Amino acid sequence: MKLYVVSLGAGVLVGVVYSLLDVRSPAPPVVALIGLLGILIGEQLLPVAKHVLSGHGFFAAIDHANCRRHVMGALPSNSKDRASSVESGDRA
Repeated sequence: MKLYVVSLGAGVLVGVVYSLLDVRSPAPPVVALIGLLGILIGEQLLPVAKHVLSGHGFFAAIDHANCRRHVMGALPSNSKDRASSVESGDRA
């Protein structure tokens, strides 16, 4: 239940920010994509800060917090893996 309340609160906060910027939802595609990028980066600020404060360098903290995988997503697999997943009925 707590997750739903926090999610609702975050949505309300984003709605207030959209209203202050005079952007209506659904936002124009570029505005929405930049907002999503900001969300992804914002999610990584605290884990990276914790690693930096514990003595890691900035780039080492990014590696330790696994930010690249989280922000960039899974990289495309090679064509053999893709062909086998298509044959088995999996969709990417």
